[in-house]
Amino acid sequence: MSEEQIQAHFDDFYEDFFTELCKYGEVEEMHVCDNVGDHLIGNVYARFRYEEDAQKAVDNLNQRFYAGRPIYAELSPVTDFREACCRQNENAECTRGGFCNFMHLKEVSRYLKKELFAAQRNYLREQRRVKRDKSEESRHSESGSSPPREISSDRVDRDDRSREKDRKSSRRNRREDRRDSYAEDLRYEY
Repeated sequence: MSEEQIQAHFDDFYEDFFTELCKYGEVEEMHVCDNVGDHLIGNVYARFRYEEDAQKAVDNLNQRFYAGRPIYAELSPVTDFREACCRQNENAECTRGGFCNFMHLKEVSRYLKKELFAAQRNYLREQRRVKRDKSEESRHSESGSSPPREISSDRVDRDDRSREKDRKSSRRNRREDRRDSYAEDLRYEY
């Protein structure tokens, strides 16, 4: 596999896992270890905004599988991942390589990382708006006055379906772009 293919494969994994973690709450950070030592290989570290969300993720993920393998999730006392990262590796000076006891992080594509966190922010913003609208509705119904505007649950469902369709389309387009670039790379390797 070429470096581009490896990166594309990793980006797909990162997106899958990030999307899964977002089901449990707001993810502030997510890192994947590039170490090969037994205690760090394949580890994914995520920091949620709220501890309750992290606990919910642990409880649910321990009943899940990824790529046919069970997920083993646990809470970590580490709150600042920068302290757990190998500073020498960041400067390309680590002599222990993948067997280092400090985290060597696998880098996700900058574009994908920005896109995922922006999508999460937009989703959370929309959820807060819907929640606020519902509380206004209930407040108006308790007081006997009519709400300032009606929100059809059908419209919300359509918006959700539309957003889901856009997200899938965007993911499909990225994969097609990668495939096209692989094909171009292969054509010019002769």
